[in-house]
Amino acid sequence: MTDAWAMAEAVRNGTASAVDLVEESLHRISSYDGEVNAFTEVLAEQAMADAREADRRRGEPLPLLGVPVSVKDHIWLAGVRATNGSRAFEHFVPDVDAVPVARLKAAGAVVVGKTNNPEFCYRGYTDNDLFGLTRNPWSLDRTPGGSSGGAGASVAYGAMPIAVGTDGGGSVRIPAAFCGVVGHKPTSGLVPKLPGFRGWPTLSVDGPLTRTVRDAALALSVMAGPSPHDDGTWPMDPGDLLGAVSRPVDWSAVRVAVSEDLGWAPVEPSVRAAFRAVVGVLADDGARVVEACPDSPYPTELWNDIAVPEGFASEGPLLEEWGPRMTAGTREIVEAGRAASAQDYLDAQDRRRDYSRRWAEFFEDHDVLLTPAMPLPAFGTDVQSPASIDGVPVDPFFDDWCALSLPANLTGGPATAVPIGLDEQGLPLGMQVMGPRTADALVLAVAAAYERLAPFPRLP
Repeated sequence: MTDAWAMAEAVRNGTASAVDLVEESLHRISSYDGEVNAFTEVLAEQAMADAREADRRRGEPLPLLGVPVSVKDHIWLAGVRATNGSRAFEHFVPDVDAVPVARLKAAGAVVVGKTNNPEFCYRGYTDNDLFGLTRNPWSLDRTPGGSSGGAGASVAYGAMPIAVGTDGGGSVRIPAAFCGVVGHKPTSGLVPKLPGFRGWPTLSVDGPLTRTVRDAALALSVMAGPSPHDDGTWPMDPGDLLGAVSRPVDWSAVRVAVSEDLGWAPVEPSVRAAFRAVVGVLADDGARVVEACPDSPYPTELWNDIAVPEGFASEGPLLEEWGPRMTAGTREIVEAGRAASAQDYLDAQDRRRDYSRRWAEFFEDHDVLLTPAMPLPAFGTDVQSPASIDGVPVDPFFDDWCALSLPANLTGGPATAVPIGLDEQGLPLGMQVMGPRTADALVLAVAAAYERLAPFPRLP
C-alpha cells in the first residue's frame, strides 16, 4: 500500500479510483482482522458509497480525497456506536462527529471503520469485555499496545494509511512503537477533541497513527485548528507541517539532545542499542547531537495525581450501576480517584506547572529531544504489564512501564514516535522526538529525516 499523500493525488488526477482503494482496505480487513481484532465496526456499505462520491469529486483540491481512514472507538463518529470499550456505552450512538473526524471527512477521507480500545482508554494494552483482545500483527501473541491499539494494528497490517487515536499517557505513541508505525501526539490545544467523552481533559489529545511521517503531517494539517466546540483549543501556529516533512533538515540550525532514559527510566538493552544506532545515523548525517535531558523527576506519581481524579470525575458516576460489569482492573482505577479532593487536584496542577517549567527551560537550550519511544518491545497478550524492565520491577498500577511517554502529556508538548528497526525476535522498536509547545513541524521534520535515512520494513 502506498501512503495517503500519493493515494489522494492519484484520486484527484484520475490515475486511481477511491472505490478501488476502499475495496483494497476492506479486503485487508477481511484477510487479517479475524486474527488481529483491530476493528469494533467495519462500515463497508457506507465506505463504498463515500468512495463513489469521492470519485465523482475527482479534480477537487481535497487533501485526503478517497483515502481510507479509521477512527478509534472512543472518538465520536455520527451514526456509529462509540462504546469507549465499556458495557456502559454498549448502545450509545452519537449524532455528531468529533471535530477532527468532521475535518477529515470534509477533506475527502473515507471512514472505513472504528478501532478497538481498552475500557475508557485506561490501559497501555487493548482488551475489553465488549470486543475482546486486540493482537499485534507482527506477532499475534504480543500486544499492539494501547489505548489506541486497534488504530496502531490497523495501520500496521495495511488496512489504511491513517488512523485517528487519542493520547493521554502515550496512547498514540505506545501502539506506534509496538506496531512499527508512526504516531504523533500533537501540542495540547492544537487538535479539538470534542464533541466526545470527557476522558482526561488536561492530559489527552487526538492524533494520527500512520505508515509514514509525511502522512502524520498531512493528517495533522487537516485536523488542526481551534473550534468553538472545544474551548481547550486556541489559535496557534504549528509551522509549515507539510513543507517540514518534505525538505531536508538543516542540521546546522537544530540543536539535538538525546537521552536513552531521561535519567530515571529502566530500558531494555535491545532498545538502548537500537537507539544508540539511531543517534549514530543522525550524527553521520550532520546532526549536532549532545547527551542531555531536563532536570525533572520521575513523572508517574504526578501523572497519576492528575489522571486518576480526572478519570473519577468522568467515569465515577458509572460505578454504582456498571462497576461490577467493568473490565477486570478498570473499576479499581476509577475508584482510585474517589479520595482525591479538589485541593489535592489543584495542588497536583501546581506541581505540574513546575514540572512544565523545567521542560520549557530545557528547550530554551535545545530544539528537540530524542528518546526511545518505549523502554521495551511489545510484551505478551497474557499479561497486563511487564513484571520488570532490564531487571527493575514495574509498579503494576496504571502502566508505570510507559513512563517515557508521560512528559509530553504533562507539558503539552508535541512528540512523534517513529519506527527504528526490529529486535532479535522481529518485534518493532521506536524512537520518540519531543519538542516544546507548537514545535510540531520541527518534531515531525526530524522524524521524517530519520525515516528517509533508515526506511522501516513494512508488513506485506
